[in-house]
Amino acid sequence: MGWIINPSPLVACPVLNQDLSFPVKNIYCVGRNYRDHAFEMGSNPDRETPFFFQKISEILLLPGSNLEYPDDTNELHHEVELVVAISNGGYKIHKSEAKDMIFGYAVGVDLTKRDIQKKAKESGKPWLSGKVFSGSAAISEIVLKDDSLDADKLEISLSVNGELRQNSGCDKMIWSVNEIIFLLSQTVPLGPGDLIYSGTPSGVGKIEKGDTVSAILHQENSARLSFQIE
Repeated sequence: MGWIINPSPLVACPVLNQDLSFPVKNIYCVGRNYRDHAFEMGSNPDRETPFFFQKISEILLLPGSNLEYPDDTNELHHEVELVVAISNGGYKIHKSEAKDMIFGYAVGVDLTKRDIQKKAKESGKPWLSGKVFSGSAAISEIVLKDDSLDADKLEISLSVNGELRQNSGCDKMIWSVNEIIFLLSQTVPLGPGDLIYSGTPSGVGKIEKGDTVSAILHQENSARLSFQIE
């Protein structure tokens, strides 16, 4: 049976040292997964379980692309994150199964319209308008899990115009990568092609037109991204 309309094309993310691409399906994001960032944003991370929000694959900012500054915000912020790429589906998995669902890791930047997000928070409305917009999830090439250190041995950093803004080991997460996958799968059927942005450390800040944002996943098989704000 054919389609009544043409399906949307897949979003393809490059894989480090591979000729084939990773097909992106859903993008899930973890909020306040580093204690220092939670305190930075006025929350107490020890009193809440992880919460998730979602972006769509069409907004992914792929390597080699630049970001057009959104015209409805005056406070665009960067948030560097470890990105986990999922290769196997799973729903209500056991904790021991989480590690077998990981395809690889990348470094990403979650872009946020902080002023719009703040208004949504204050009025009790969803964050969609402050979090989901074209280019709002930047990503590097994906490093295969077998070619990478374990997640808790990785380090991520972000610089703006060469000035270091964020830097942290991923062992500083409140909820580990495996715990995130397990917890998310209890309510959402995860599938091949899903990406999980696992939260940001402290140091988030404002970026302007003309700025160059660079981020690194630190290890021997390093993954990097760099884009300009236009």
